[in-house]
Amino acid sequence: MAVLPPLNGLRAFDVAGRRLSFRAAADELGVTQGAVAQQVRQLEAHLGVTLFDRLPKGLALTAVGRSYHVRIEQAFSELRLATAQLKPEPGKVLISVTPTFASKWLIPNLPDFSERHADVDLRILATERVSSFHSDGIDLAVRQGAPPFGAALDAMLLFKQDVIAVAAPALVKGVVRPIPPNLLAQLPKIHDTHDLWPKVLAEAGVTDESSRALRLSQTTLAVDAAISGQGAALVSRFLVANDLSAGHLVALGPSTATGAHDFYLLSRRKAPSNAAVDRVVSWLKSTAARTEPVGGPAQL
Repeated sequence: MAVLPPLNGLRAFDVAGRRLSFRAAADELGVTQGAVAQQVRQLEAHLGVTLFDRLPKGLALTAVGRSYHVRIEQAFSELRLATAQLKPEPGKVLISVTPTFASKWLIPNLPDFSERHADVDLRILATERVSSFHSDGIDLAVRQGAPPFGAALDAMLLFKQDVIAVAAPALVKGVVRPIPPNLLAQLPKIHDTHDLWPKVLAEAGVTDESSRALRLSQTTLAVDAAISGQGAALVSRFLVANDLSAGHLVALGPSTATGAHDFYLLSRRKAPSNAAVDRVVSWLKSTAARTEPVGGPAQL
């Protein structure tokens, strides 16, 4: 088994690799600049490689140093996570959601949560990646899909998939709503990764006749583009309830169901009892139930 490098040297290398400065690394670690430089030199001697190019105004990782730093940074991240899981912070709840769910529903409702549960430290991990309850240390997650999500997870329905076409008022000024399918086909379209327009138009008996289209990687970007007048977007109704009420968007027609992509709250089935998590679950459930639907029956 290879002898591990000295931990102090690895820590100095990790911080210096992020800051690209011995002085900045020393400030973060609470030691002298000379101590950091010496620890890095000792690590380089131990490994027999040069990790940094010393420049007049700082540091630059060498090719081998850059590759090594990626792995070392990941290792320290795992150590921090393992320690956090071993010694959980009372009242802390980490929830993983998509950026769209975070920006369009969760964050606008957070003032209500803070008022009701000021002693709960709710932290939000907004990512398109499917987070791991084990390695990412999350307590809850909100995701679209259909159960089962795994034998170790409980799933509670928060919102049914209820897609509606929306646009800025100026884009459809003077057009009677609900907009007829033939006119809807002619509007410029905004697409996200769900790519629902072909199916929705087919269900309405028309094909896309728009002269331009905009394709974006996230639904929240599609909503923002629609608000700015760049076209019509398809989005779950509850995500744009605030924008519809504020007049930033108008519904082009009643909603349509588009398959089994409902929104579920996921939690660990055999997780230890946690009062803070239970309170977040209760709040999410009640707040989702209070979210007012806007519009008519579920047909486009």
